[in-house]
Amino acid sequence: PHAIIMSSPQTWTNSINQANKMALRAWMKETGVDLVQVNGQRRYGGPPPGWGGKPPPAGTEVFIGKLPQDIYENVLIPLFQSVGQLYEFRLMMTFSGLNRGFAYAKYGNHRGAKEAIAALHNFEVRPGCAIVVCKSTEKRELSMDGLATSVDQQELEAVLREVTEGVLSITFYASPCKKRAKLAVLKYSSHQAAAMAKKTLMEGNTKLGGLEVRVNWLNPDLKQKLRLIEEKPSSSRGQGGNSLRVPKPASSSPVLHDALDWLNALCKRQHLGTPLILTKCVQANPSGWLRFWCRVVIPGCPVPFSAFTWVRPAGPGRSGHEEAKVAVALQVLRVLGESL
Repeated sequence: PHAIIMSSPQTWTNSINQANKMALRAWMKETGVDLVQVNGQRRYGGPPPGWGGKPPPAGTEVFIGKLPQDIYENVLIPLFQSVGQLYEFRLMMTFSGLNRGFAYAKYGNHRGAKEAIAALHNFEVRPGCAIVVCKSTEKRELSMDGLATSVDQQELEAVLREVTEGVLSITFYASPCKKRAKLAVLKYSSHQAAAMAKKTLMEGNTKLGGLEVRVNWLNPDLKQKLRLIEEKPSSSRGQGGNSLRVPKPASSSPVLHDALDWLNALCKRQHLGTPLILTKCVQANPSGWLRFWCRVVIPGCPVPFSAFTWVRPAGPGRSGHEEAKVAVALQVLRVLGESL
């Protein structure tokens, strides 16, 4: 007989939402579906019964939001199976046995995911309860900030392999927020592996080298900042010989000088008007780096582009504003899909 496997008994309490839980149990018994709950999410499939071959590629998962908290897989799985073959379905759960209002459905191919978005976005699972269905970002990278400079790659990798699964690479940088600290970018084999690692590391109050470490998804602004980074010799080298990475001046690449002209030409070509770039210096560090808040207003675009960027003035007496404009113009071009 099939059974549901729980990580803790309090997760499946009978005192809350009893009728719907009984309906779920009855559906599981009737269909033979197995649901496995681990660390706050309940999973079907991955792979499902009868699946042959490799897991589906990236881009086949959809995010499902605005779910009523008392709805379960006996309603959701048949609904999302109606548009394509499900490889996996994950419902996020609370300790009370209610769902957390969102889930993920992974399909066997890209077509299934597209059909789910087309057919089920804004679908009313109950009168007045329209759900959100959109492409999952399937993020796989975490940032771990606040590491002691004495922590090397070998030590961090040993810790991560002990408490998480699926880590593919670790890249060190100088922390942009904390003095005398490192930031590590952790890349995992899948979104699920990264999400489980994030939960484990955050709940574990992780400390390495005596410092408290903050773990978050690697956000686009930070990722963009790290793209302008190159590896240079550092006095804080780990035993494995991995040097800290420090920011790379935007002005060091001749290509970047063309960013403003390129952005102006693009806006002119698309009849969007001349872009207006606003810059404000919000932070300076002792090594000469300046942090700017930037906003780009393009008349033909309804929403302005805002971002933070670090720059180092190209010479004595320079304010850094021109370098910031170049850096943010490059970010806008990348967002617009333009390649320099």
